[in-house]
Amino acid sequence: MVTTFDTAPGLLTTLNTGAVDGGAGERVLIDYKDAIMDYKVTDLAALSMFAEPMSTDTGGDIDITFGRPSMGMQEIEEGNTPQYQHTNLRSERVTVGEWGLALGVTRRMIEDSRFNEVELALNEARRAVDRHVTKHVMYALLGVYDAPLRTGITTGGIVATTGESTITTFSTNVYSGFLGSGGTVDSGRINSYGLSADAELVATHYLAAAGAGSGSFALSDVTTALDRIAAHGYMADTVIISPKHYKSLLDLGDFVTAFTASQGETGAAANPTTAAMMPGSPVASSASTGLVGSIYGLKVIVNAWCPSDRCLIYDSKVKPMVYVERRPLTVEEANPGFGIIGSYMSMRYGLKVVRPEVGVVLYNTS
Repeated sequence: MVTTFDTAPGLLTTLNTGAVDGGAGERVLIDYKDAIMDYKVTDLAALSMFAEPMSTDTGGDIDITFGRPSMGMQEIEEGNTPQYQHTNLRSERVTVGEWGLALGVTRRMIEDSRFNEVELALNEARRAVDRHVTKHVMYALLGVYDAPLRTGITTGGIVATTGESTITTFSTNVYSGFLGSGGTVDSGRINSYGLSADAELVATHYLAAAGAGSGSFALSDVTTALDRIAAHGYMADTVIISPKHYKSLLDLGDFVTAFTASQGETGAAANPTTAAMMPGSPVASSASTGLVGSIYGLKVIVNAWCPSDRCLIYDSKVKPMVYVERRPLTVEEANPGFGIIGSYMSMRYGLKVVRPEVGVVLYNTS
């Protein structure tokens, strides 16, 4: 699906009133694709943190196949042979789409400017690609609803009551998500593991935070998330939070007083700073520097691209998403003409959550 980004007239024509779809009035004098040749989108931090890179030679919908636990040992009599077993497979379909932007400057801008207009345009183009890919990854990963990106589900963001069947319906949610409610063990995306009970394995991986309001954060939410991830055999080691969550974390009374009673320090939830500053307090460093290195062994990563009403706890040793690249970022020359110095760039890729058991999304209800 292709949507119009902006209905206003374009800027890059001889009259500065060109069409959005690249009308005949647009003229290109030179292009500067060589200057951006070494810029690789796959170097972006969001992709390296959350996505396993793959490539494809075709566009459209790509099918990826995974092996499921499907074989078991059998006791056999001497001289007999065991029954033959086969691999049970699971397929995921990834939609590869194309995204792009046109950039350029007029000859008059170059003549009148005290700056290097081409360099400024290139730098902004790089930042625009960075912003787009980072937002795309975070919204798809956290189940945030966004119409242009087509993330989330038609009724809004993915929440605890969203069914597993709704999350996995490709026609309405091409990015999938973590485990939803109402799943069945050894069917679909949920596999048996160890001695974990079925009720633990089918529990939703979208948790309503204990505190209402954007940015609310409670340690009880963290322990619940750790438990649900561990039931599938993974050990969460990272939490991604927004700056607003980080403030709530520093404000938590229980974050400080959880360690003070056994050490005989003074202070309470009503006055946590005093207790935290006491010598020997395990959180003295956080109280004095404002930095929280870890929570229950989870590395804390704060980023403004994380929505203020959602955060993610996951096992970073296993990438929850796949990034399927049909064509990396390329810069192409437009029709030669008069008045404009520029080019346009585009890329073709697809994203999808394919390891739904390795992460838990905490969201605020209001």
